[in-house]
Amino acid sequence: MPAPTTLPACSVLLLAGGRGQRVGGADKGLLEWRGQPLIAHLHALVRPLTDDLIISCNRNAERYAAYADRLVQDDSPDFPGPLTGIRAGLATARHDHLLVLPCDAPLIDAALLEQLRRRSAERPDQAVMVHQGEYWQPLICLLPKSLGAALEQAWQRGERSPQRALLSLGVTALECAVDDPRLANLNTPELLAGASPSR
Repeated sequence: MPAPTTLPACSVLLLAGGRGQRVGGADKGLLEWRGQPLIAHLHALVRPLTDDLIISCNRNAERYAAYADRLVQDDSPDFPGPLTGIRAGLATARHDHLLVLPCDAPLIDAALLEQLRRRSAERPDQAVMVHQGEYWQPLICLLPKSLGAALEQAWQRGERSPQRALLSLGVTALECAVDDPRLANLNTPELLAGASPSR
């Protein structure tokens, strides 16, 4: 039987709610790279994939609103980390799966997202997470919305690590090369200045 040419619809969550410690407290998603805010590059990549584009942000909501269908924010005022943004995204996602990406990875390309979605279609009940060598990339993942309750329970028990929380629920790995340039996090001024696009 041939592989399906159309993958199921997914919601998309772009994480832009951090405190930006490595960039002097700036709102990282709004830092310019190649003449546009970082969030604009991710928006252009994922907009064709979804009618439900969610951005997790805790500042500058009026600017982020131009790049999203909906905004979510942390339910705690002290920047508790990306797991709280993922919780909010899962709670509000309109589709059965949520693609999660960080705002500081503008070199991610459509081919990688296609791989994530195809792997998810093989195991629709399990999270798919990028894996490089010995390391997971927990903020580049595709999650079943059905995991929302279990992640909420982990949060209430005090878990704050997306990686630990997701691995405890079972994860399918999407293997990528250790030096895959698409997965670079441009999370310092030096990296932002030196990176070049792969597409």
